[in-house]
Amino acid sequence: MFSLRPFLALGTAALLMGASLSAQAFANPPIQMAPQGVEFMCGGQRSAAELAFMERVSPRWGATVEFAVNGAPRGRFDAPVQVSMRNKYNGEHVLQAQADGPLMVARLAPGTYEVQATLGSLTLTQELVVRLGQPGRTLFLWPSNFDIASATLPRQTLAQGAR
Repeated sequence: MFSLRPFLALGTAALLMGASLSAQAFANPPIQMAPQGVEFMCGGQRSAAELAFMERVSPRWGATVEFAVNGAPRGRFDAPVQVSMRNKYNGEHVLQAQADGPLMVARLAPGTYEVQATLGSLTLTQELVVRLGQPGRTLFLWPSNFDIASATLPRQTLAQGAR
């Protein structure tokens, strides 16, 4: 008599393997170390899966900083942003790094921080509060009329284009 069991087991294994491959179709963004010794990770610009991954892991980090342009779809922000975080009360720099993506997570200790995000010549400042067991989150929203393309071009490129 012919049995379907081996074929069903093989089919189930193939489905599970296919599901796990599609779930890991992208590489996780790398964890980086700021010169001040704070770990951080940036991502979300390469795919919807990467953006979902960053959102999923953000509660496990002390702080989440999001970058966006007013009126633009969420996750559509791939310009490099210079980020500086200071302890609000003693002025100590705790993180200075470049964020390459719409989301940045950092392992910050509980405290109150002043965060500056610079894109081109425009710097925005926000306060970020990290509580024990409750990560902090802030959004930097550039105005929709801000020309990100020209703000992120090297000065030499801009000078060459002006001829």
